[in-house]
Amino acid sequence: MNSVDISWIWDYLFIFLARVTDVSIGTLRLMLMVRGRRWLASVLSFFEVGVWLLALTRVLSNLDNPWKMLVYCLGFATGVYVGQWIEELLALGVSSAQVIPRSAEAAQALRDALRQEGFGVTTLMGEGRQGPRMVLLVTSPRRGIPRLLEIIRRYDDHAFVTVIDTRASLGGHMQLGRR
Repeated sequence: MNSVDISWIWDYLFIFLARVTDVSIGTLRLMLMVRGRRWLASVLSFFEVGVWLLALTRVLSNLDNPWKMLVYCLGFATGVYVGQWIEELLALGVSSAQVIPRSAEAAQALRDALRQEGFGVTTLMGEGRQGPRMVLLVTSPRRGIPRLLEIIRRYDDHAFVTVIDTRASLGGHMQLGRR
């Protein structure tokens, strides 16, 4: 392989990795914007656009090479995946869960278990198709949701559970469940 071929390989690798980086940063920036973290989102946008310009410059320097365009597109697609994966690992923000256990006994046992594990739980009475139901409301940092779902499954694997991202919360008792 001569030096020209090797430089093209490095060029392709640079374009691909730059796109993965800038799109991953963009995904995180978007998640921060949705959660109201404007300052950090603005800082990330500076780096996102800088890396994007570097990648785009490499592609536009030789429009006769369709492989650069393909690598650019592959980097974008990979960056979307990597950005979401990183965001899930960071688990930024707060989530709220509504849990409707199948019976009053299951609801009480689950409520007590969740409190024992450090989750704040509020109970309400609701009305379902088959009569009165206890509804458990739990707000937790997102990283605590897998543990919350694990406890729910252990106590009532037929409970109806919804989990939503919470934009903001104020007051109350909320801590990550103990391990």
